[in-house]
Parts: sequence; C-alpha cells; structure tokens
Amino acid sequence: MSTYKRPDLVCPAGSLRSLQLAIDAGADAVYMGLKDATNARNFAGLNFDLKQSRQGVQYARDRGRQVLMALNTYAQSAAPQKWFEAVDVAADIGVSALILCDPAVMAYARRRHPDLRLHLSVQASATNYEAIEFYRERYGIQRAVLPRVLTLSQVAHVIRHTQVEIEVFGFGSLCVMVEGRCALSSYATGQAPNTAGVCSPPSAVRWDNVGADVDARLGGILIDRFTPDEPRGYPTLCKGRFEVDGEVDYALEEPTSLNTLSILPELLKAGVSAIKIEGRQRSAAYVEQVTRTWRQAIDACMAQPERYVVQPAWTTSLGRLAEGQQHTLGAYSRPWQ
Repeated sequence: MSTYKRPDLVCPAGSLRSLQLAIDAGADAVYMGLKDATNARNFAGLNFDLKQSRQGVQYARDRGRQVLMALNTYAQSAAPQKWFEAVDVAADIGVSALILCDPAVMAYARRRHPDLRLHLSVQASATNYEAIEFYRERYGIQRAVLPRVLTLSQVAHVIRHTQVEIEVFGFGSLCVMVEGRCALSSYATGQAPNTAGVCSPPSAVRWDNVGADVDARLGGILIDRFTPDEPRGYPTLCKGRFEVDGEVDYALEEPTSLNTLSILPELLKAGVSAIKIEGRQRSAAYVEQVTRTWRQAIDACMAQPERYVVQPAWTTSLGRLAEGQQHTLGAYSRPWQ
C-alpha cells in the first residue's frame, strides 16, 4: 500500500454534461467557469449560467465531490465590478474554491468571503515558491496551479519550500507561452487572452473555402490551410502552419498533448496535491474518457507504486484524444539539462 498522499484528480467542465460525466467517471473535483469574460475559456456555447452552476455544484456535492470556479482573467480597472460580482455568485452557490489570478479579485474575495477557499490560477504565472508564498501570505491562497514550464525536479523543489498545496497539469494541450503572458494572440487580434477570455476570439476567426481546401485565418492572418481529408481543430496562432524557407510546416508548435502517465509515481513522490486535466473547450466524451483513464491510473499507482506500469489500454485511449495523435512529457523532462 502506498504511503504517498493521494492527489485530487481535477477535471474540466465546459458544460453541465461534462461536469456530470467527469464526476461519474471518478473526478475528485471539476473546474468550470461562467459565460463571461471572467473566464479564460470564454467560448460561445460553452460554460455555465447561474442555473447550470447551481445544478453542477449540487450534483457534485451529492456525490461527495468538489466544484472549483475559474475566475481566471484579469479584471479591467475601469470596470472591475463584473469580477467582484462573480466572486459573490461563487460564494452564494457554494463552490469549493475559486481559481484566481488577479490580486484585486483575490483581495476582494478574502475580504468579503473569508471562509471561501482560494487557488492561484496558472494564469498568475507563479513559477517559484517565493511568488507562491507571497500570494499565501498576502491573500490566503491555499493551492497554486503551476505553469507547464517546470521540470519534475523544479516542481519538487517548489513543493519542499511552500506551505501551499501544489497542483500540476497531467494531460491536455500545451502552449509555447508561459501561461498568463501570451503575446501572439494579442498581436493578431488586438485582444489579450487574459481580458478577452480566449486565445482566438470567435470574432477574429474566419474559415474560407479555397477550392477543395479550407483556409483558417485569425485576425485576417492566414495561419493554416487544410486539405479535405485533414481534421480541422480550432485555429490558434501558435499551432499554425507557415512557410519558412520554402517549407510549409508547424513553425512554432506542433500539435501534441502533455501526458504524464509515465511519471505518475514521481509526481506522487514529489508530493503534488492535485493533477489537473486540461480541456474545458473539449467535448463531454473527451472529458469522460480522459477522466476514467486517469482515475484508473491514479488508483493503480496509489495501490502499488513500486509495481506501477502504464497499461496499453490507457495509452490507446489517450492516444485517440491527443492533439496530433502525439504525446509528450513537455517541460517535465529535460534530459539535456
């Protein structure tokens, strides 16, 4: 039997259906957001209105699980009231914690709702224990989500030097930018992801038929061209294909998914408090399948960490859901260092 602390499995919910399926598939907690700019996944057709939020919280609570609300964009100084009101809504419906990045919103939450648990969002870009301890001392942060730029040894170093619980990403999309500091989308669309709520605002996305092909444009910039037999994902500038020295290919980042199943024992040994699955913009079927696979993996690792091996069925299941059908350990593994 493992002596490691059992980490929470934290799964995405872009809809009430996704939330329910994640809970049923074994998530310890789900994270969701409102249908407005307080939410960094502010896509049309996704997220929760007040009624759905209440239903989701009740569904999770009835099954002994948690709902975390992401208020993970930065409030506009000229009109911060929307963010403050969202904090009040979260407290009223009984979420287990708020995921925040804006210090002003943290201060408001701590002042008005001192019993409400606060988590530091990955959008705050806190990559060292000194920054995390600052948020703990100043705003009472109890958990921090680390950006996906740290090696495994760096994650362990942070955990050893802070009283704050540490949550890390285990599976899902990657980004070439440090979370909270993206400049590419701002350049192309004139809207910052941390204020507009999305990397590629729908108003800036255009699909054009060019013969049998389809062009994807962001802010008028051609960022990809798809042939009829190619799958077309939601267009983001960093994952576009561009002509460089006469060759058309992924110039910045090739689509691939972070997958840390192979280092799960090391994450548990390091003392992570939660493992996060990325993908609030993904389908309910994606959420269910990824949650079920990770539930099995964590349970197996907790039962016998010294005998833990990644099962072929897990790899096959996640492989079908990975971006570009590829997996990587991302920054967790940097053997050249």
